[in-house]
Amino acid sequence: MKVSIGELAEKMGVSTCSLRRWEDEGKIKSTRTNGGHRRYDLDVAMCQSPVKTKEKHTVGYCRVSTKNKINDLDRQKQVIELFCSSKGWNYKMIEDVGSGLNYKKKGLNDLVSMIESEQIDRLVLTHKDRLLRFGAEIIFKLCELHNVNIEIINKDEEKTDFQKELVDDVLSIITVFSAKLYGQRSHKNKQIIENNKKLFNK
Repeated sequence: MKVSIGELAEKMGVSTCSLRRWEDEGKIKSTRTNGGHRRYDLDVAMCQSPVKTKEKHTVGYCRVSTKNKINDLDRQKQVIELFCSSKGWNYKMIEDVGSGLNYKKKGLNDLVSMIESEQIDRLVLTHKDRLLRFGAEIIFKLCELHNVNIEIINKDEEKTDFQKELVDDVLSIITVFSAKLYGQRSHKNKQIIENNKKLFNK
């Protein structure tokens, strides 16, 4: 049975980008129609698939900005565990402690690697800002390219916690740029930081 690249991607649970890459690498083969469209022998392609033995996972991702918010991390985990259990999903949990502005967190990097290697079927979050304060859309686009469904649970998030964390992140940005402009130990840099702390704490 000959199928299109889109049909094969749906059958395998991978992205069309992955299929094109595998074909370029010689892992699977296709024929072309007169119009230049790829056609795959379904049975052969399923046998050739590099992911045929991989198990895909539902993954819950949790993050808090600092270690003194571990209680909130536990709360996020409980919310995701209850949500996944209610749906009958088997799941894995990834957790991070670090700023929403930090792109180098271990858990986040592990998550990206799992998405890229087609190990994830579904990503569950309590709120999209748990991934990154700015730039979560990049991860969501990556999920889209790799056919990863995204489930966001908004109702259990405390707005005040997010407001406080956003203030912390904005102050971090100001601190970094002020230090670069005026020097970390300069009087002007310290004055800017103190003034902004007073402004945001009003």
